[in-house]
Amino acid sequence: MPIVNRIASYHNEMTEWRRDIHAHPEMAFEEKRTADVVARQLESFGIEVHRGLAKTGVVGQLKNGDGPSIGLRADMDALPIQELNDFAHKSKNEGTMHACGHDGHTTMLLGAAKYLSETKNFNGTINFIFQPAEEGEGGARVMIEEGLFEKFPCDSIYGMHNMPGMESGTFGVRSGPLMAAFDTFDIHVNGRGSHAAMPQQSIDPLAIGAQILTALQNIVSRNVHPIDSAVVSVTQFHGGTTMNVIPDNAYLGGTVRCFKPEIQDFIEESIRRIADGIAAAHGASVKVEYERRYPPTINHDNETAHALKIACDVVGVDQVDTELTPVMGSEDYAFMLQERPGCYLWIGNGPGEGGCMLHNSHYDFNDEILPVGASFFARMVEHALPVN
Repeated sequence: MPIVNRIASYHNEMTEWRRDIHAHPEMAFEEKRTADVVARQLESFGIEVHRGLAKTGVVGQLKNGDGPSIGLRADMDALPIQELNDFAHKSKNEGTMHACGHDGHTTMLLGAAKYLSETKNFNGTINFIFQPAEEGEGGARVMIEEGLFEKFPCDSIYGMHNMPGMESGTFGVRSGPLMAAFDTFDIHVNGRGSHAAMPQQSIDPLAIGAQILTALQNIVSRNVHPIDSAVVSVTQFHGGTTMNVIPDNAYLGGTVRCFKPEIQDFIEESIRRIADGIAAAHGASVKVEYERRYPPTINHDNETAHALKIACDVVGVDQVDTELTPVMGSEDYAFMLQERPGCYLWIGNGPGEGGCMLHNSHYDFNDEILPVGASFFARMVEHALPVN
């Protein structure tokens, strides 16, 4: 059961859709044109369209018989990056770019929707979920909070992300943790400023902040079991405006990545304790703000087994990697996996041209894999919602 011939015949059409979306990128919760394009295509396929969840979200619902239901998800938003490509479909929106392949994800799901609406070789309900605001803004969480799964029940849910560096025509899938949780922290150190020549009159927030920064690096290396993966990264350290003044305040900010909720709990408590303790030891005060942005992406066993079977059917057993190493990047599809059983997998975007790394100003989605991803979605539906 290789790539679906009928979907392969859509290749040129899908490429046009994808390049049009790429040329008109839109940021989180602002995907108005993209949502219009998606809704218009779904309607042309005869699929019932629902709009408004998470502002710009689109859900297409296709029913055929009284069988179970399935959700298929694609993300639509772009990134605040200035595109440096020079091909004809490069971004027309200054400072905004599809540098993560969401244009391709959206197109693959549209291709599957077109095929399934024409063939109707399934028994049940398909929910085609086009989600806004994946890039750090939690659009999946917002859709869920606004009733996604109450309005569009799904017995299982599937999604995928392109992966540069993996050969085109391949998939990667694994059960359990695939991507890490994403948390952020802000630490505000409040000391007392002075003339730089009279440091004895200060409570130096920069010196205190430097001690906090160094101590934070010991949370993982000396407290988290070496078998468990976790990363604490301080990515900002600001304070002062001139050479001869010790400032009143300093700021540190960064991220935390890990796979287990209990490690999240421990790291948050540790950051608060370390910052409070060091500041108090020097007579300063501190305010710590900790936000849990995305949970870890954890695939369910049964649904992963189903996804593995379909991936092998579409591209061949030798083209599916089941030994993936989980990555510390994050994905808000994780919110959906907390609510419904499902699987998130990677599709190879290829090396070289069309395959440079994600979030890069020279990135472009590889159009050659559009029929591969669309075939996976289509076959997944036919497997999960079999005709009696």
